[in-house]
Amino acid sequence: MNQTIRDTFMIIIGSFIFAIGVNYFAIPNRLSEGGVIGVTIVTYYLFDWSPGIVNLVLNSSLIAFGYKFFEKRVTIYTILGIIFTSLFLHVTVDWGSEINDDMLLAALFAGLGVGLGLGLIFRAGGTSGGSAILARLANQAFGWTIGKGMLIIDIAVIAGSAFIIGQERAMYTLVSVYVGAKIIDVVVEGANERTAVMIISSSPNEVLDAVTNKMARGITVLEGQGGYTRSQREVLYLVINRYEIVPFRKIIDDIDPNAYVTVHPVQEIFRKGYKGR
Repeated sequence: MNQTIRDTFMIIIGSFIFAIGVNYFAIPNRLSEGGVIGVTIVTYYLFDWSPGIVNLVLNSSLIAFGYKFFEKRVTIYTILGIIFTSLFLHVTVDWGSEINDDMLLAALFAGLGVGLGLGLIFRAGGTSGGSAILARLANQAFGWTIGKGMLIIDIAVIAGSAFIIGQERAMYTLVSVYVGAKIIDVVVEGANERTAVMIISSSPNEVLDAVTNKMARGITVLEGQGGYTRSQREVLYLVINRYEIVPFRKIIDDIDPNAYVTVHPVQEIFRKGYKGR
């Protein structure tokens, strides 16, 4: 019950921030967005229809078709997200003000608001509704991945809006969407984004001991073989936070400056004790 209350509260806060990003920064500066909210903004420019009401109608219609693609909990949270985003879009429609002579600043803050709001909704376990549902339908019909489907939908909506807001503002909208996507990743992933590190060193035991004692991190030891020399050697593998890269590099430089080290971001971790996506 406590988790449900926290999730609901996060959806409400995220919906409000999302509405501010749209009504305070995007609409007053004649910018658009991707997906269903982009269609909502365009109808506001053309017919002066309330963004909240249009958003509610479009997303309600889509979720009526696409609810079967989501789990029950995700469906409920998505409905809550649609209701609250529509409510706040309707209430805050006249809150915005034009940022004179600085369209880039408007695009950045629009992306920040939309990304932060949607990120909180996603983190709570909901979805944005329309685009996610359309992407799943495209997955079923054409075999597209969800990411590819959402990208194509966003690009199509922004390209269509260019005829209403002009090419220059459409390009600024792309900047806003890009910023929003990055903010969503930060919010959903959290500050403790994980990084995987693989080390091939001539002093594996010293590296293992130093990382274990100084960083309090466990390491997996793999058996490897050189492709050219065919010599046997140990390969060390561990997962750390991104902010631990600097002290880790110092450890490697002190022990074996010639070590072969690869670093790459971790998409997801499934294990008790780790904070997964």
